[in-house]
Amino acid sequence: MGRSVLITGAGARVGAHLAQGLAADGWHICIHYLRSETRAQALADQITAAGGTASTVKANLSVPQEINSLIERCERPLDALINNASTFAPDTAQNFTTATWDYHRAVNLDAPLRLSADFAAQAKAGSSIINMIDQRVLKPNPQFFTYSLAKAGLYWATKTMAQSFAPHVRVNGIGPGPTLENTEQAAGEFSAEAKATLLGEGSPPDTILHSVRYLLSAEAVTGQMIAVDGGQHLVWQTPDLAFGGAL
Repeated sequence: MGRSVLITGAGARVGAHLAQGLAADGWHICIHYLRSETRAQALADQITAAGGTASTVKANLSVPQEINSLIERCERPLDALINNASTFAPDTAQNFTTATWDYHRAVNLDAPLRLSADFAAQAKAGSSIINMIDQRVLKPNPQFFTYSLAKAGLYWATKTMAQSFAPHVRVNGIGPGPTLENTEQAAGEFSAEAKATLLGEGSPPDTILHSVRYLLSAEAVTGQMIAVDGGQHLVWQTPDLAFGGAL
Protein backbone atom coordinates (compact mmCIF):
# COMPACT_ATOMS: atom_id res chain seq x y z
CA MET A 1 0.00 0.00 0.00
CA GLY A 2 1.37 3.41 -1.00
CA ARG A 3 1.50 6.60 0.99
CA SER A 4 -1.73 8.42 1.84
CA VAL A 5 -2.43 12.13 2.35
CA LEU A 6 -5.44 14.13 3.51
CA ILE A 7 -5.74 17.48 1.74
CA THR A 8 -8.35 19.83 3.18
CA GLY A 9 -10.17 22.01 0.69
CA ALA A 10 -9.07 19.70 -2.12
CA GLY A 11 -12.24 19.89 -4.18
CA ALA A 12 -11.20 23.01 -6.07
CA ARG A 13 -8.49 25.54 -6.85
CA VAL A 14 -5.02 24.96 -5.35
CA GLY A 15 -6.15 21.97 -3.30
CA ALA A 16 -7.34 20.15 -6.42
CA HIS A 17 -4.06 20.92 -8.17
CA LEU A 18 -2.12 19.45 -5.24
CA ALA A 19 -4.35 16.38 -5.26
CA GLN A 20 -3.75 15.74 -8.96
CA GLY A 21 -0.01 16.24 -8.66
CA LEU A 22 0.50 14.04 -5.61
CA ALA A 23 -1.77 11.34 -7.04
CA ALA A 24 0.51 11.25 -10.08
CA ASP A 25 3.39 10.67 -7.65
CA GLY A 26 1.63 7.60 -6.27
CA TRP A 27 -0.07 9.06 -3.19
CA HIS A 28 -3.56 7.96 -2.23
CA ILE A 29 -5.53 11.19 -1.87
CA CYS A 30 -8.21 11.74 0.75
CA ILE A 31 -10.07 14.68 -0.80
CA HIS A 32 -11.78 16.85 1.79
CA TYR A 33 -14.55 19.19 0.69
CA LEU A 34 -17.51 21.09 2.13
CA ARG A 35 -19.71 22.42 -0.70
CA SER A 36 -17.90 21.21 -3.82
CA GLU A 37 -19.15 17.60 -3.74
CA THR A 38 -19.58 17.31 -7.51
CA ARG A 39 -16.11 18.68 -8.19
CA ALA A 40 -14.56 16.53 -5.44
CA GLN A 41 -16.09 13.35 -6.85
CA ALA A 42 -15.11 14.33 -10.38
CA LEU A 43 -11.55 14.86 -9.17
CA ALA A 44 -11.51 11.44 -7.48
CA ASP A 45 -12.82 9.86 -10.69
CA GLN A 46 -10.18 11.67 -12.73
CA ILE A 47 -7.41 10.44 -10.42
CA THR A 48 -8.74 6.88 -10.57
CA ALA A 49 -9.02 6.98 -14.36
CA ALA A 50 -5.36 8.04 -14.52
CA GLY A 51 -4.34 5.00 -12.48
CA GLY A 52 -4.28 6.59 -9.03
CA THR A 53 -6.45 6.14 -5.96
CA ALA A 54 -8.61 8.66 -4.14
CA SER A 55 -11.52 8.95 -1.75
CA THR A 56 -13.70 11.89 -0.70
CA VAL A 57 -14.81 13.07 2.71
CA LYS A 58 -17.14 15.94 3.60
CA ALA A 59 -16.69 18.05 6.72
CA ASN A 60 -17.48 21.56 7.91
CA LEU A 61 -14.19 22.72 9.41
CA SER A 62 -15.94 25.33 11.52
CA VAL A 63 -17.82 22.58 13.41
CA PRO A 64 -15.59 20.86 16.01
CA GLN A 65 -17.57 17.60 15.95
CA GLU A 66 -16.96 17.22 12.22
CA ILE A 67 -13.25 17.97 12.60
CA ASN A 68 -12.90 15.35 15.33
CA SER A 69 -13.97 12.51 13.03
CA LEU A 70 -12.23 13.64 9.84
CA ILE A 71 -8.93 11.77 10.21
CA GLU A 72 -10.61 8.45 10.97
CA ARG A 73 -13.05 8.88 8.07
CA CYS A 74 -10.23 8.72 5.52
CA GLU A 75 -10.12 5.23 4.05
CA ARG A 76 -6.46 4.57 4.86
CA PRO A 77 -3.92 5.38 7.59
CA LEU A 78 -2.37 8.73 6.76
CA ASP A 79 1.28 9.52 6.10
CA ALA A 80 0.75 13.24 5.51
CA LEU A 81 -1.72 16.04 6.22
CA ILE A 82 -1.97 19.21 4.15
CA ASN A 83 -4.02 21.89 5.89
CA ASN A 84 -4.98 23.75 2.72
CA ALA A 85 -8.59 24.89 3.35
CA SER A 86 -8.89 28.60 4.05
CA THR A 87 -11.40 31.41 4.51
CA PHE A 88 -10.56 34.92 3.34
CA ALA A 89 -12.40 38.22 3.62
CA PRO A 90 -11.27 41.81 4.19
CA ASP A 91 -11.66 43.69 7.45
CA THR A 92 -9.59 46.16 9.44
CA ALA A 93 -8.66 46.89 13.04
CA GLN A 94 -11.36 49.57 12.94
CA ASN A 95 -14.30 47.55 11.62
CA PHE A 96 -13.65 43.90 12.53
CA THR A 97 -16.33 42.06 14.51
CA THR A 98 -16.50 38.93 16.62
CA ALA A 99 -18.16 37.28 13.63
CA THR A 100 -15.30 38.11 11.22
CA TRP A 101 -12.73 36.93 13.76
CA ASP A 102 -14.61 33.67 14.37
CA TYR A 103 -15.00 33.18 10.61
CA HIS A 104 -11.26 33.38 10.00
CA ARG A 105 -10.08 31.69 13.18
CA ALA A 106 -12.28 28.59 12.82
CA VAL A 107 -10.93 27.36 9.48
CA ASN A 108 -7.53 29.08 9.28
CA LEU A 109 -6.35 28.26 12.81
CA ASP A 110 -8.62 26.10 14.97
CA ALA A 111 -9.19 23.38 12.36
CA PRO A 112 -5.51 22.94 11.43
CA LEU A 113 -4.57 22.75 15.12
CA ARG A 114 -7.16 20.07 15.86
CA LEU A 115 -6.49 18.08 12.70
CA SER A 116 -2.74 18.22 13.27
CA ALA A 117 -3.09 16.93 16.83
CA ASP A 118 -5.36 14.10 15.68
CA PHE A 119 -3.00 13.27 12.82
CA ALA A 120 0.08 13.25 15.05
CA ALA A 121 -1.64 10.90 17.50
CA GLN A 122 -1.92 8.21 14.81
CA ALA A 123 1.17 9.03 12.77
CA LYS A 124 4.12 6.74 12.29
CA ALA A 125 7.75 7.80 11.97
CA GLY A 126 8.46 9.87 8.88
CA SER A 127 5.05 11.51 8.70
CA SER A 128 4.58 15.11 7.62
CA ILE A 129 2.21 18.05 8.09
CA ILE A 130 2.17 21.01 5.70
CA ASN A 131 0.21 24.14 6.61
CA MET A 132 -0.83 26.61 3.93
CA ILE A 133 -0.15 29.93 5.61
CA ASP A 134 0.35 33.22 3.68
CA GLN A 135 3.25 35.50 2.87
CA ARG A 136 1.30 38.21 4.71
CA VAL A 137 2.61 36.87 8.02
CA LEU A 138 5.98 38.28 6.91
CA LYS A 139 4.55 41.53 5.53
CA PRO A 140 1.25 42.41 7.24
CA ASN A 141 -1.57 44.07 5.34
CA PRO A 142 -4.02 46.12 7.46
CA GLN A 143 -6.82 45.44 4.97
CA PHE A 144 -7.03 41.79 6.09
CA PHE A 145 -6.90 42.12 9.86
CA THR A 146 -8.51 39.02 11.38
CA TYR A 147 -7.45 36.82 8.45
CA SER A 148 -3.83 37.85 9.01
CA LEU A 149 -4.14 37.29 12.76
CA ALA A 150 -5.38 33.74 12.23
CA LYS A 151 -2.64 32.98 9.70
CA ALA A 152 -0.02 34.45 12.03
CA GLY A 153 -1.25 32.06 14.70
CA LEU A 154 -0.85 29.17 12.26
CA TYR A 155 2.67 30.37 11.41
CA TRP A 156 3.76 30.16 15.03
CA ALA A 157 1.81 26.96 15.60
CA THR A 158 3.81 25.41 12.75
CA LYS A 159 7.00 26.03 14.70
CA THR A 160 5.71 24.90 18.09
CA MET A 161 3.99 21.82 16.66
CA ALA A 162 7.29 20.93 14.99
CA GLN A 163 8.83 20.96 18.46
CA SER A 164 5.98 19.01 20.02
CA PHE A 165 5.53 16.32 17.36
CA ALA A 166 9.22 15.59 16.73
CA PRO A 167 10.83 13.24 15.90
CA HIS A 168 8.01 11.23 14.29
CA VAL A 169 6.22 14.09 12.52
CA ARG A 170 7.74 17.02 10.66
CA VAL A 171 5.64 20.21 10.48
CA ASN A 172 6.25 22.88 7.86
CA GLY A 173 4.37 25.61 6.05
CA ILE A 174 4.07 27.38 2.72
CA GLY A 175 3.37 31.09 2.40
CA PRO A 176 1.79 31.62 -1.03
CA GLY A 177 1.53 34.95 -2.77
CA PRO A 178 -0.76 35.69 -5.75
CA THR A 179 -1.72 32.22 -6.96
CA LEU A 180 -5.23 32.21 -8.45
CA GLU A 181 -7.64 35.04 -9.14
CA ASN A 182 -10.62 35.17 -6.78
CA THR A 183 -14.15 36.29 -7.50
CA GLU A 184 -13.87 39.36 -5.26
CA GLN A 185 -11.06 40.97 -7.26
CA ALA A 186 -11.70 43.71 -9.78
CA ALA A 187 -10.67 43.18 -13.39
CA GLY A 188 -6.90 43.34 -13.72
CA GLU A 189 -6.28 43.41 -9.98
CA PHE A 190 -4.83 39.89 -9.76
CA SER A 191 -2.47 40.31 -12.71
CA ALA A 192 -1.30 43.67 -11.38
CA GLU A 193 -0.56 42.14 -7.97
CA ALA A 194 1.36 39.25 -9.52
CA LYS A 195 3.38 41.56 -11.78
CA ALA A 196 4.27 43.74 -8.80
CA THR A 197 6.20 40.92 -7.08
CA LEU A 198 9.98 40.87 -7.38
CA LEU A 199 9.86 38.04 -9.93
CA GLY A 200 6.88 39.48 -11.77
CA GLU A 201 4.64 36.43 -11.76
CA GLY A 202 3.43 35.57 -8.26
CA SER A 203 3.11 31.89 -7.39
CA PRO A 204 1.19 29.78 -9.95
CA PRO A 205 -0.25 26.50 -8.61
CA ASP A 206 2.64 24.45 -10.01
CA THR A 207 5.07 26.39 -7.81
CA ILE A 208 3.02 25.49 -4.74
CA LEU A 209 2.98 21.83 -5.82
CA HIS A 210 6.77 21.80 -6.29
CA SER A 211 7.21 23.19 -2.78
CA VAL A 212 4.83 20.63 -1.29
CA ARG A 213 6.79 17.85 -2.96
CA TYR A 214 10.00 19.24 -1.53
CA LEU A 215 8.67 19.52 2.02
CA LEU A 216 7.20 16.01 1.92
CA SER A 217 10.64 14.64 1.04
CA ALA A 218 12.94 16.98 3.00
CA GLU A 219 13.77 14.71 5.93
CA ALA A 220 15.91 17.30 7.75
CA VAL A 221 13.45 20.22 7.50
CA THR A 222 10.86 21.02 10.16
CA GLY A 223 9.34 24.14 11.67
CA GLN A 224 9.88 26.20 8.52
CA MET A 225 7.67 28.27 6.25
CA ILE A 226 8.75 28.70 2.63
CA ALA A 227 7.42 31.92 1.11
CA VAL A 228 6.40 30.85 -2.41
CA ASP A 229 5.29 34.29 -3.52
CA GLY A 230 7.54 35.58 -6.27
CA GLY A 231 9.29 37.65 -3.61
CA GLN A 232 6.12 39.56 -2.73
CA HIS A 233 7.03 39.74 0.96
CA LEU A 234 10.33 41.46 0.01
CA VAL A 235 8.80 44.24 -2.08
CA TRP A 236 9.99 47.23 -0.11
CA GLN A 237 8.14 50.07 -1.83
CA THR A 238 5.41 51.35 0.45
CA PRO A 239 2.92 53.90 -0.93
CA ASP A 240 4.90 56.87 0.41
CA LEU A 241 8.05 55.68 -1.41
CA ALA A 242 6.20 54.61 -4.55
CA PHE A 243 4.82 58.13 -4.96
CA GLY A 244 8.10 59.93 -4.28
CA GLY A 245 7.22 60.84 -0.71
CA ALA A 246 4.21 62.87 -1.81
CA LEU A 247 1.75 61.08 0.48
